[in-house]
Amino acid sequence: MAPTDSDDCLEVPAVTDSDLVAADRRRGRGAALNRSGRYECQSRTSFDDGWDTLEDLPPLKTTVQEEKARTIITRNSSPDISFDRSINPYRGCEHGCIYCFARPTHAYMGLSPGLDFETRLFAKPNAAELLERELARPGYVPRTIAIGTNTDPYQPIERRYALMREILEVLDRCNHPVGIVTKSALILRDADILERMAARGLAKVALSVTTLDKSLARMMEPRASAPHKRLGAVKTLAAAGIPVAVMMAPVIPALTDCEIETIVETAADHGASEAGYILLRLPLEVSDLFRDWLLRNRPDRYRHVMNVLRSMRGGKDYDPEWGTRMKGKGPYADQIGKRFALAARRFGLNQRRRKLDCDSFRPPLIGDVQLSLF
Repeated sequence: MAPTDSDDCLEVPAVTDSDLVAADRRRGRGAALNRSGRYECQSRTSFDDGWDTLEDLPPLKTTVQEEKARTIITRNSSPDISFDRSINPYRGCEHGCIYCFARPTHAYMGLSPGLDFETRLFAKPNAAELLERELARPGYVPRTIAIGTNTDPYQPIERRYALMREILEVLDRCNHPVGIVTKSALILRDADILERMAARGLAKVALSVTTLDKSLARMMEPRASAPHKRLGAVKTLAAAGIPVAVMMAPVIPALTDCEIETIVETAADHGASEAGYILLRLPLEVSDLFRDWLLRNRPDRYRHVMNVLRSMRGGKDYDPEWGTRMKGKGPYADQIGKRFALAARRFGLNQRRRKLDCDSFRPPLIGDVQLSLF
């Protein structure tokens, strides 16, 4: 049995008025805090010095800094994920999902995992050029490249930079397989490329749908596409012959887990062939950010959500142990897994997982490389 709401030992995050960014400055954002990154030797807080200077601060705007990246393919050896390489054309994410496990990476840039993560973004305009160069290296062995596993490649600034379209054009020319995860209907802009690649067994897409409740989605994921827009993208992509999955990422216990069956059924109705889920992850700074959000937006659920989550995380907000970090452990975690598997079976999902083609890869020819005779 999961712990009940009567557990009075569950502390609340220590948030003072000086920690909170004024509501009119952060309208349309997920986080309310902007604490300094954990590697900074100094921290800054706003306070009223009696001169009414805080009233002069403007609303937070999204800024983008172009980053001259040296490499673009990131490697990993994690035993509990299905890919060993990925591409992240952006750092930070304007979608502002309060639960985003990638938020702590902004601390490496000397910025806050809070509002900085949503408003101070980095773009890699040379991503496609770097990709082509790395694919052309002698001895490169193709495997599916995952995109969207850290920050969303189709976040709003992609409309201006179009880095994903350039990346897909390179992969298309080279017959290289790709898997994409997004919360944005903007992916439909590139449906023509994805359709061509899917016809050759080179592409699959997953749309993340965490809830069908528009109001809750707007609070949790303020600048992501609305749930019905994501499902519309699922339907359009599936109709074009592109393999589509729906990911319930994350499942938030005692808040969105009641929607598991409904989301799986709706995914099947819209043409998805697969469905999956990931349990809420709260590493490092994400824990305080999420708990503060929960207290402000769903105070009646705070104790229940956190107690149930901790029952699946060994009594902690987060357990990074490989093998269980994605799904959790314990009776409640087992119940979520069984419910999801039963719903997928009932609605005909996950019957056959499509494996992408890695054998037809053609390395790009760059510069003075001699053309092949065959």
